[in-house]
Amino acid sequence: MNPSRVDFFVDLAYGLLILLAAGLILVVGTNVGVAFGIGALVSYVVHVVWKMARFDPQWMTEEVTEKVEETLTEEMTESVEQTVAEEVTEEVTEEVTEKVEQTVTEEVTENVERTISEEVGDIIDQLEQVNQRVDRRPRTDQIGEMTKGEGETEAGAGNGESDDR
Repeated sequence: MNPSRVDFFVDLAYGLLILLAAGLILVVGTNVGVAFGIGALVSYVVHVVWKMARFDPQWMTEEVTEKVEETLTEEMTESVEQTVAEEVTEEVTEEVTEKVEQTVTEEVTENVERTISEEVGDIIDQLEQVNQRVDRRPRTDQIGEMTKGEGETEAGAGNGESDDR
């Protein structure tokens, strides 16, 4: 037999199978017809690939090589992206956390020291002012002497005597 005629009859048979699938969809039901039609199309694709490989083996080799390269490239890209993303995220998180902690600690320490110094300075100033006021006030024994002296002065002023001697 002539290979061209065999290919023609095989193609014709697949065409009839697809037509039969369309008929089954109308007569029996959608599910049966679609299933039969998908089966016929898949087997036809396998037949075409086989026929192309038979006539041009280099084509089939190139197609398989391209598919393998695409698959490997996609898988490697995804794997590398995922690994790099995880490692970069971890490292960046650690570095940022350390820097933030260090910066916050330094700034808080400086602010606390400055604030405490200012507050202590203010408190010391207030204490000095209170001490000055307390120093200006007479003590209890001085108040007793002052009241005695005022009593004598008032009594002497009533007698006409003066304290200016």
